[in-house]
Amino acid sequence: MATLAQPAGPFALGTFSAPDREPFPGLLAREQVLDLSRALDWAPAGLRAVVERWEETLPVLHALADDVTLDWRPLAGLRVHAPVEPRQIFQSGANYRQHVIDLEVAHRSPDDPRTVEEARAEIAAVMDRRAAEDLPYVFIGLPSTIAGPYDDVVLPDWAEQPDWELELAAVIGRPAYRVSVAEALEHVAGYTIANDLTDRATVFRRDMKAIGTDWLRCKNAPGFTPLGPWLVPAGSVADPGDLRVTLKLNGDTMQDESTKDMLFGVARLVSYISRTARLLPGDLVLTGSPAGNGIHWGRLLRDGDVMEGSVTGLGTQRTRCVKETS
Repeated sequence: MATLAQPAGPFALGTFSAPDREPFPGLLAREQVLDLSRALDWAPAGLRAVVERWEETLPVLHALADDVTLDWRPLAGLRVHAPVEPRQIFQSGANYRQHVIDLEVAHRSPDDPRTVEEARAEIAAVMDRRAAEDLPYVFIGLPSTIAGPYDDVVLPDWAEQPDWELELAAVIGRPAYRVSVAEALEHVAGYTIANDLTDRATVFRRDMKAIGTDWLRCKNAPGFTPLGPWLVPAGSVADPGDLRVTLKLNGDTMQDESTKDMLFGVARLVSYISRTARLLPGDLVLTGSPAGNGIHWGRLLRDGDVMEGSVTGLGTQRTRCVKETS
């Protein structure tokens, strides 16, 4: 059962299903849902098909949202799935200035002779240099990690330190390859919410320190990326660089930061990724997570925990953690 919540703008998009029925792409307006597989002549098989024809479809979606005579159904009673199935997921790491400083200080060696203040100052200088040199840090995730915004999150039995990372995610609407920063946002269809779960215990390869991080192990368990609930068109988001990212754990606020703290905004990330890879419609660009992760609080995820994640104008996802059973 979805929580009734109308996001910013006149409409949003999502993927829904009625009990015992197949999922369908839907248009959400006035807390009601229109089945786009029936409303559009070309009957998309899923929301990615809508995004693939984004420029021609967007005016049609606006017209449909205003038409109260169509076959709308209440959002209540429908299951809400992840809004889109991406072919590629690009994840930005170390992109929130305060978050990186906190993590570096938390992970510093006990033998580090620097005071906390000295360590923070040095790390801050590194972050500022990265921003000036235009060097985002981006890695790749698996589409099989995508889960719905209200689905349970299964904590693998091998994950010793499962942690939350709530993020703003951009959804690509036009293929992007070697686009400039000035052009980049023209390739973004809209925005959604992602919780990029991470097992902190397996981030670094203890057996091969020279290799560094192991993103496959620590981030790519099934369902480790709850996504949604909605895809909100970019035109309804005034400034992706000025949104509030908030995560509550069992009702207590753990993350609460503005995307202003990002070192690299959406345009710079999309442009940077496109220098190497060809971004495709429906692909996700996760923009990094702000300060306030579990490793910072000394409180990692446990069986029964409930996470509520929201981003300004994009709705709220609510997921419960359950321990893996053999």
